[in-house]
Order: sequence, then C-alpha cells, then structure tokens
Amino acid sequence: MYKKQFGLLTISLGTLFVLGACSNQIPSGDSNGTSPSSTATSNEMNEINGMSSMSSEMEEMNHEGEVPSGMVEASDPEFPVGTKVTVLTDHMPGMQDAQAEIVGAYDTTIYEVSYEPTTGGEKVMNHKWVVQEELEDTKTIAKAGETVTLKADHMAGMNGAKATVEFALTDTVYVIDYVPSDGGEPVKNHMWVTSDELSLDETP
Repeated sequence: MYKKQFGLLTISLGTLFVLGACSNQIPSGDSNGTSPSSTATSNEMNEINGMSSMSSEMEEMNHEGEVPSGMVEASDPEFPVGTKVTVLTDHMPGMQDAQAEIVGAYDTTIYEVSYEPTTGGEKVMNHKWVVQEELEDTKTIAKAGETVTLKADHMAGMNGAKATVEFALTDTVYVIDYVPSDGGEPVKNHMWVTSDELSLDETP
C-alpha cells in the first residue's frame, strides 16, 4: 500500500514539474501571449512588404517607346545626342549610377504629376515625368495645382487618367539608352530624364 501511495505521489510531482516547465516557456507579453520580439518581427515584415510593393510598382513602369509626334528637337542641349552620361536618378530599378547615352533631346514643358489610375488601385503620387505632348491638351501649358488629362502610357491605368500637376518646368528633356547598374537587361529609348538628373560620364 505504501508503495502504491509513493508511486502516486511521484507521478503527481512529475506532472507538476512538467506543467511548470511548460509555463516557463510561454513568452512574456500581452494577454494574447504575443511577445515583444514577435511584434517587432511583424512590424519588420510589414516594412519589407511595403518596400516590395513600391519596388513592384517601379518595375511595372514602361518608359520605353516612341517619342510623341510634334516634339521639337533641342537647338542647344546641355547633353547633345551621342553624349555618354551617368544617370543620377532612380525612376526605375538599376537606373541610379547607370551608364547611358543620349539618343534624343527635346525642348518642351515637363510635368511631375499625381493621378488616379483608370484601372483602379491606389493613387500614384509624384510621377516623373510626362511632357506637354503626352497631355490631352498638347498646346496649353499647365501650372502646378491644375488638372490635366494624361495620354502617356508609362504605367497601366495612366492613359486617360485625370492628374494634378505637382511641378512644371520648361526645359530640355532627354531620351536615353542605358545599362542598368544592377545587371539587368539594357534599356532602349527611356523617356524621360532632365538635365539635372544626368552628369557627364568621365570614364576613360
């Protein structure tokens, strides 16, 4: 009888030990058992997902194509056709610090715009660039704050979209061929970049 009682006591103590050990493994945190470390990991994942979304939008841009009709070739561009340049902007992945060649230079009005895509989805903010000849009204120069209708197709849902002009500049705009700095495929006829987004390529 004593042996049976001793055995039951041993089992009970063993059970309590196991339960105690399990409870010590539960991470401290809120009432739902969420630990600070798991919350931080969740926040980090949200930031990564947000960056991935922005990267995807950039990759969906299509700035290659034919120059709109009616554009006037620049008479005295800072970077004449054939000039080797380095790209200082990051409109597209691999564009920053890419080696490029000027293949077109035009005098026009250049716009930075924000617009609601005709295909739905989130509003596109501060898109660079569209030119006067890519607006429905190709003659009237718009000012910051005014609404224009886009006829460019740099991105899905852009053609036909109503846009707000964020910035307007009458200057020379360039078309370039470049080799992405991230090792991607060469890009032909990228439209558009401005003079201050380029520098002379001083590579020997």
